[in-house]
Amino acid sequence: MISRRTTLALAAGALAATAVRPARAASDPIIVNALGGLINPNRAIGREGPAPPMEADFDARSIADAKASGLTAVNTTLGYVFGPGDPYAETVRSLDTWDAILAAHPADLMKITRAADFAKAKASGKVGLIYGFQNAVQVGEHLERVDEFAARGVRVIQLTYNPENLLGDGSMAPANRGLTEQGRRVVAKLNEARIMVDLSHSGERTCLDAIAASKTPISINHTGCRALTDLPRNKTDAELRGVAEQGGFVGIYFMPFLTLDGHPKATDVVAHIEHALKVCGEDHVGLGTDGSITAIDDLAAYQGALEKEIAERQAAGIGAKGERADTYPFVVDLRGVNQFRKLADLLAARGVKPRVVDKILGSNFVDYARRVWG
Repeated sequence: MISRRTTLALAAGALAATAVRPARAASDPIIVNALGGLINPNRAIGREGPAPPMEADFDARSIADAKASGLTAVNTTLGYVFGPGDPYAETVRSLDTWDAILAAHPADLMKITRAADFAKAKASGKVGLIYGFQNAVQVGEHLERVDEFAARGVRVIQLTYNPENLLGDGSMAPANRGLTEQGRRVVAKLNEARIMVDLSHSGERTCLDAIAASKTPISINHTGCRALTDLPRNKTDAELRGVAEQGGFVGIYFMPFLTLDGHPKATDVVAHIEHALKVCGEDHVGLGTDGSITAIDDLAAYQGALEKEIAERQAAGIGAKGERADTYPFVVDLRGVNQFRKLADLLAARGVKPRVVDKILGSNFVDYARRVWG
């Protein structure tokens, strides 16, 4: 099951005024969020009892705000991530639910399974959904499940969450043991099935081992740069460079791990993007905000729910260093329906060329998808 914290963490659009200003006149780019969500986080605030699956917080406002932001597509987390329940059964149930949501909203949503689908989503005015996992425990020892998930439209599978699993170590696993033999088998199977191998949340050795093992480019869909902020959820230059040299993709998130104090601003997002550009080159860097678009309406109520969830995550051993009760899972001045336009303006003000800005906003992910999915 996906916890309330995961739902709340997908509120990177939180607390924003929702007035929409026109998009940049110079271009109307494809915008891809390499890790995010299509939810209304307000629905989770004040909810008592166990948190339901994240898709319970999908509603019409989720769609309207995503469209207002200019979003073309988002890699949305579905299936099991952590917690009680059977990982495989939870994942199949989640796939069934999202298939039903897509079927109920054919004028607004479409599933993205090929690189060509991004242009189709853009042209049709629909929001594209990329089916992705943030853990691979639902695969575990059962390699045949990779083919099953691929047939259901899953196109991204992250090898680990923060702790260790059968495939390797997450970023908070103390041993940093690297990719296991089963992990190597799963990477090979993902390559065969043309599914993206995502190394977000992984430990450094697991990431470097997977880069070496994979026969197709891999990704780190949501991260920051450890050279700027030395926290485990951020990636070293060796990891970033390895991904780029292999033809992969790095998405920079809008998360508290961008600064040691846990209170990053938009300028910190820009700094991490600029560092990633220096290490990876302009063809391999994009966005994976780890957030949704819809704004939180009641900060006080949200703060209480967030504090409770942080405590639960720490007690369960799945929290990351750098997340605390006083940190928000979003960037305070880069949120809401204008977040991508504001970031584009900030990058332009730093001298980033318009064509590079458009690469960062989405076309780099599309090109990466073409190399993996076809």
